[in-house]
Amino acid sequence: VLQINKDDVTALQCKVVCLIQNGNFKEALAVINTHTKVLTSDVIAFEKAYCEYRLNRIESALKTIQSASQQTDKLKELYGQVLYRLERYDDCLAAYRDLIRNSQDEYEEERKTNLSAVVAAQSTWEKVVPEDLGLREATYELCYNSACALIGQGKLNEAMKKLQKAEELCRQSLSEDSDVTEEDIEAELAIIHGQMAYIMQLQGRTEDALQLYNQIIKLKPTDVGLLAVIANNIITINKDQNVFDSKKKVKLTNAEGVEHKLSKKQLQAIEFNKALLAMYTNQADQCRKLSASLQSQSPEHLLPVLIQAAQLCREKQHAKAIGLLQDFADQHPANAAEIKLTMAQLKIAQGSVTKACMILRSIEELQHKPGMVSALVTMYSHEEDIDSAIEVFTQAIQWYQQYQARTNHGFCVFQPKSPVHLSLIREAANFKLKHGRKKEAISDLEELWKQNPKDVHTLAQLISAYSLVDPEKAKVLSKHLPSSDTMSLKVDVDALENSHGATYVRKKAAKLTGDNQQKEQGQGEVKKKKKKKKGKLPKNYDPKVTPDPERWLPMRERSYYRGRKKGKKKDQVGKGTQGSTTTGSSELDASRTASSPPTSPRPGSGAAVSATSNVIPPRHQKPAGAPATKKKQQQKKKKGAKGGW
Repeated sequence: VLQINKDDVTALQCKVVCLIQNGNFKEALAVINTHTKVLTSDVIAFEKAYCEYRLNRIESALKTIQSASQQTDKLKELYGQVLYRLERYDDCLAAYRDLIRNSQDEYEEERKTNLSAVVAAQSTWEKVVPEDLGLREATYELCYNSACALIGQGKLNEAMKKLQKAEELCRQSLSEDSDVTEEDIEAELAIIHGQMAYIMQLQGRTEDALQLYNQIIKLKPTDVGLLAVIANNIITINKDQNVFDSKKKVKLTNAEGVEHKLSKKQLQAIEFNKALLAMYTNQADQCRKLSASLQSQSPEHLLPVLIQAAQLCREKQHAKAIGLLQDFADQHPANAAEIKLTMAQLKIAQGSVTKACMILRSIEELQHKPGMVSALVTMYSHEEDIDSAIEVFTQAIQWYQQYQARTNHGFCVFQPKSPVHLSLIREAANFKLKHGRKKEAISDLEELWKQNPKDVHTLAQLISAYSLVDPEKAKVLSKHLPSSDTMSLKVDVDALENSHGATYVRKKAAKLTGDNQQKEQGQGEVKKKKKKKKGKLPKNYDPKVTPDPERWLPMRERSYYRGRKKGKKKDQVGKGTQGSTTTGSSELDASRTASSPPTSPRPGSGAAVSATSNVIPPRHQKPAGAPATKKKQQQKKKKGAKGGW
């Protein structure tokens, strides 16, 4: 037909539709663009927009739809899809609501599924609380989208139940078709299982999540978007461990067409994790390149700058990292608080606690927060800068006093002090008392007591503080304390006395009381002296012989110690030439003669003992039969050794 008439509108339309059915979207779009005079936007607007949509030219598709003179139902359907891909969820929601309201055909269930997908996306990416659409969750797609919306709200347990229901409905609907195999069912369930694993990961069940993620990867699903998300989540579980596995998983995130399957935030998260992985694998240049690219795409985002600073810290360039963070804080004051907290952490890591305190105090929106006050006071106390710590308390208390007044129709209405304000005053008073600032602590406690005169605890603290400064004032204030009769304590005395701690205290007290009674009874009596036991003496002790005064010293330290004898044959070996013997060597040894005196006198001895005396001192005496026993033991050991080996 086209050979006869190349501008035949019906033939050209048929050709475009055939090319679309075959998936040749580029060729179909080329035909439309070459015959623009004949195929005007009124005639073929839907086909042109659809080809552009399938070729991921989303902006062009939107322009084509909007330029059409007549908005048909087909164009409205496509318009909803285009808006979803552009992440314009509010406009997309309105478009689908209009479609559901004004159309009645067999595609109503699909439109409701798309509507629930938009609500789920709003809840997940924009943190919008979804409204109840009143959709009956009769299909597994609707259940799945409802579960995604619940995940966005943080209702993880409810979301898991919805996913389990979606899995059950999916199995039921697919098992009815005889042509569908078990592998096809598992492939269809992959996205549901992936979301289940994500919930497990959020709940801290990382082992279960990792196992389920790996099962999905083994199935080799055709959805590149699903594979990229699962690979990214596995990388986040691995962190700086199992880096080799993370490197393999990164390849799945680089698959062709992933950028068209995922949202902008998902793609951004994947890029962040790539930069972190490059840092953990010591690929400094790659890390800088990725983080710089991310920063150019999102100049106000914190993570690229934090990654760059972390990389500089790994390279021991802390000063450069702090400078980078300071520049970002100056350029983006809205994010300055989080950046300054990071800077303070780096200063603390360097040991510059005082500089870290200065950075923290420069964060105006956090100065009055109890956590910030606590951190600053702790750090100043560590540096022994008590004045600065008290100043932090004072500034925080003044902030709460300043914002205590509220304007109501032009009048200043003073409201009662908040619990945070009162707790800060109390903590300040305790801190001042601890560090000897009694007068300042007393003024704080008096202010607390004025706020609540019935507070006995504050009154007791005030009396305790005054007792150190002005005892008379403490006595006057003590009159305000309630009497013991008015104090009703609901305490089970029997249960308290029978408790483990009370039993121990009671036993200890009873023991002390018994000791005191014994002391009182024995006050008038003369203390009986304990008889000392006589020391045991050796069996062969001779009272006539003076004991060796060096008997308590080790043998090596005694004055008469000559060293060990090296063997029995010492006496038989001479010191002459080789082979010669000295038979009279023992006779020539003067130390063996009976008349030889000790080489040096024993210190402290009253009188010299005769050298000819054969009496052995008690310390040197050995029990009879000792050498023989030793020999027997040696023989037994030898026998045992032979038998054992």
